[in-house]
Amino acid sequence: MTETEDQISKLRLEIRRGVLVLAVLSQMDTARYGYSLIQQLTAQGLEVEEGTLYPLLRRLETQGLLESEWEIGEARPRKYYRISPAGREVLNALSTEWFATVEVMRRILQGEKHE
Repeated sequence: MTETEDQISKLRLEIRRGVLVLAVLSQMDTARYGYSLIQQLTAQGLEVEEGTLYPLLRRLETQGLLESEWEIGEARPRKYYRISPAGREVLNALSTEWFATVEVMRRILQGEKHE
């Protein structure tokens, strides 16, 4: 890997970290366990590693943005997560910020003048 490819890889990871929080929150209206969330995100074009997702789910729960409960009726217990009211508020704010940022970046990258 060249130095430039390494830089691109690191910068791509930085972008994905912030996007991942928004993506996860947006998928949590329905209670999901980690692996089903990975499948859902992958089906939509966003691949996520288990080693990235599970710590994020725990962090979002600790921050009060997700709620969880254990389902023990299956062969093996699963922890299901769902967005909390605070998480919904954060999702709405971040979504608004996301769309505004995307629009600004589109103008910047396409070289439009903003006066």
